[in-house]
Amino acid sequence: MDESDKLLKILGNKDVLALAFGAMIGWGWVVTSGLWITEAGSMGAMLAFAIGGLLVVLVGLTYAELSSALPLVGGEHVYTYKAMGRVASFIATWAIILGYVSVVAFEAVAFPTVFEYVIPGYSQGYLYTIAGWDVTVTWAGIGILGSLLIAWINYRGIKLTTVISFILTLVILIAGLMLITGSTFGGNIANMKPLVETGVAGLLTVIIMTPFMFVGFDVIPQAAEEINLPQKKIGQLLIVSVVLAVIWYIAIIFGVSRILDASELMASNLVTADAMAKAFGNSKLMGNFLVLGGIGGILTSWIGFYVGGSRAIFALANAGMLPKSLGELHPKYKTPHKAILLIAVLSTAAPLLGRPALVWLVDAGGLGLVVAWLMVAVSFIILRRTAPNMKRPFKLPGGTTIGWIAVLMSGGVMTLYFPGMPSALIWPYEWIIVGIWILLGIILYNYSMAKYGKGYADEHMKKEINRVA
Repeated sequence: MDESDKLLKILGNKDVLALAFGAMIGWGWVVTSGLWITEAGSMGAMLAFAIGGLLVVLVGLTYAELSSALPLVGGEHVYTYKAMGRVASFIATWAIILGYVSVVAFEAVAFPTVFEYVIPGYSQGYLYTIAGWDVTVTWAGIGILGSLLIAWINYRGIKLTTVISFILTLVILIAGLMLITGSTFGGNIANMKPLVETGVAGLLTVIIMTPFMFVGFDVIPQAAEEINLPQKKIGQLLIVSVVLAVIWYIAIIFGVSRILDASELMASNLVTADAMAKAFGNSKLMGNFLVLGGIGGILTSWIGFYVGGSRAIFALANAGMLPKSLGELHPKYKTPHKAILLIAVLSTAAPLLGRPALVWLVDAGGLGLVVAWLMVAVSFIILRRTAPNMKRPFKLPGGTTIGWIAVLMSGGVMTLYFPGMPSALIWPYEWIIVGIWILLGIILYNYSMAKYGKGYADEHMKKEINRVA
């Protein structure tokens, strides 16, 4: 691979942190925090995010070690290949791409909901009804236009992407800190009741949403070849971003539940904005400022997962596990432009599914993420035994203990998505999304293996791993 075929290595500390934290925060804290509280209660929701956060911290630690040892584009793609081979590598990477594409599509669906708060009644031009929700021309149109804008930003290069992410992350932080501060002084403990709602069922329902809310730290290893930092620093920043996100979500739940009582939560379409308004004397201006922070969250998450998803597709295509054209870099911008355009097609179509798709995408994408995290944790354990002398700039203490805990927690959370559990995926919508994705993966993998050969993939992966060994 000559210099013209390489990604640009230009990302520094603040770029990496803003990219990962901004990707993790997204819009979920604005649009679904009320759902978390009504499902599990205020303390139940905070406990669910603490448990989900612990899972992500433990998985993140295994990522941190592996990303410092194997700083190659594709992240999971590389770790699982070295540990378990080609098929496992494709399954893990295809699963994480489902998670990334789901987030990108989620943001395209979430974006129009902002305007329902800022411009009530803007949704006009009835098209059709999906799952009891009316899709309109203006509502879908806003999501489609937003999707095209984000695709263009990512197409133009990683530097523009990270500059915009950094600025928007600052806006998110200011809005969120104002909400937390205002609700702490303007709210009261009585509003937080019931502390626990619907017992274990409510807790589990929120726990299965947390992987989707925390995904984003793994954008760092996806973009490893674009990070211009010492290998150890990559692992450290990954963990810092995860811890910050855990604190953020729990603080937002605390703030919202402290300022709005149960009846206000049920009546609100955008609880975080309404909480902000009430915390500052029912100020519509302050509610709109919170929505501005929410828009920032949508855009940072949208941008971050275009980076993660396109780099994962790029890595698979370069290895001959997907059509090679998806692995081409733009001659000027050095971005995997065809992979970006593929994600753009999926993202741009998402608003046509209407608002019910928000929950479908959260749950279906969450399953893909947990599958990939489980396989990375397993890879961590295997590589500790099969490659004990591999250079590990960021090395975890305690042998494989953290890896085993991450495996058990990931496996436990994964079972919550399956039939028979109170938090199982919704039939048929969510299982259709998962089923189509699996079928598409089988078709593309078999096509690529038939066209390029298994030997090509193995030779490419071994060459890449030896390059950083």
